Formats: sequence, C-alpha cells, structure tokens
Amino acid sequence: MNKKIIKIVTLLACFIMVLSLSGCGDKKSVAQEANTADTWAAIKKRKRVIIGLDDTFVPMGFREKNGKLVGYDIDLAKAVFKRYGIEADFQPIDWNMKETELRNRTIDLIWNGYTITPERLKQIAFSRPYMANRQVLVTKKSEGINSFAGMKGKTLGVQTSSSGASLLDEHPAMLKNYIKDKTPVMYDSFNNAFMDLNAGRIQGMLIDSVYSGYYIQHEKDPDSYQTTVGGFDGEDFAVGMRKGDKTLKKKIDSSLQQLANDGELQKINQKWFGTNDNSLIKPEKK
Repeated sequence: MNKKIIKIVTLLACFIMVLSLSGCGDKKSVAQEANTADTWAAIKKRKRVIIGLDDTFVPMGFREKNGKLVGYDIDLAKAVFKRYGIEADFQPIDWNMKETELRNRTIDLIWNGYTITPERLKQIAFSRPYMANRQVLVTKKSEGINSFAGMKGKTLGVQTSSSGASLLDEHPAMLKNYIKDKTPVMYDSFNNAFMDLNAGRIQGMLIDSVYSGYYIQHEKDPDSYQTTVGGFDGEDFAVGMRKGDKTLKKKIDSSLQQLANDGELQKINQKWFGTNDNSLIKPEKK
C-alpha cells in the first residue's frame, strides 16, 4: 500500500471518528434536553399523562383476578388529573428501568409507592410527599407483644430482599438481637408470612406499614392483630418526574392539596387502608 492510499484511509478513519463523536454528542444533548424540558403544555394538549408502574405492587397498583388494574395510587392519580381534564394512562414497566423510561420520555411519571431517596433526588424531581411508610412489627394480640423487646426469644418473619430485611441487619440492636437465634424466617411473600403468623408458626412479622394496613383490613378478624412501631426511620412516597417538569410538579402538588381540602384524599385512604393516619397531606385551615 503506497503512501497516498495510507493517507486517504487515515483521513477517512478520522472523518468517521468525528462523525461518531458528533452523533454521541447529539444523543447526549437530546437526552439532556428531554430531561430539562417542561412538558405540561404537551400533556395538556393531548389530554393524557403516561404513568409508569409495577402492576404487581399491592395495594398501590396491581391487577385483580379479572385483569383490572386497581390500587391506591391508581385512584389517587386519576383524581389528581381529573381536575385538569387529563386522562391518567397507566403503563406497566420493568421497575428496574423506571428512571430510564422516564428519561427516554416513554412515560411522564413514576407513580407506584415510589420512595424519595438521596440517590434518586440526584436525577429525579419529586412531588410533595403524600404518604408515610415505615417498617412495623405485626403480631397477634393474643401473644401480648407490644414492643420490639417483646419479641425476645420469639420467631420473626421477614420478606426476602425487603427494606425490612435490610434494616434488621443494619440495626441489629433494635430487633434482631431479641429474636430467636438472632435469625428471622425469610419469606418470598407477605401472604405466606401472614399464613404462618395466623397459624402460630411465627410470632411476629417485620413489614411495610402500607402493606400491613391493607392486608389486616382484609383479614377476617382485623382486631386480632397488634401493630407496633419501633425505632426504624420512616420513608415517604411521592411522584417521580423529570427535573424540567416544574409546571407538572406544581399541578400535581396543587391537586393533592385540593383533594385533601375537599375530603377526597381521606376517602381514598379509608378505602385502601381503613385510616387516614398515613397521609402526609392535611386539609388547609380556612
């Protein structure tokens, strides 16, 4: 290969590299623009907002046996956007890809018992918190347990890979050191743990308060259960959106407050949890 051909090949390679880098830059620019754009005008024009969710997350958003999508967040989102004449369109997504789906604008919101965390705040904007959640100890009243220390020598059930399991290991002095063999029984689902609790095979469960409130409400004898709040830090649920959607955030925050003011939020809480105690939004004083 002579020098002239080598020079031409080198120039072509450099040209292709420049085009490639330019393309990467354009894609990055488009992604950044998508994340910083205020999309309220477009949502209002199409009269539809696309909400990403995990449709197996009882009781926030899940499917009944007939396939109908129901849940606390389903009712709440519909009520929020009804005030603006906008239809809430729910899109089941891979929960591990939720932030990517939002960034790529395949969805407008993440709304499904979505917890505010420092890590998420770096890339996501959140609505005002609307619900408090925390890990609680659920026992049968017949056991006479009304504190974490009351589980001394007793068997505790925890869901595998749950936040409760993580907190149990991170803060052993709060509960783990009290239980039998300092080791909980691990369950794939809270349903199975409830079955063992009712059968007396375990004496307590460490579980999310939003789950326990829902399940206990739907048990045959709700009054037979004792719920104990220990020292674990709580967490807040909010709606996730792109950082540029400042108008959308204002609209959601305003509607949530109006729902509290007119009593609709309280009705939704009562429907799904039998209480309004977990709500972080209270009616404004007149």
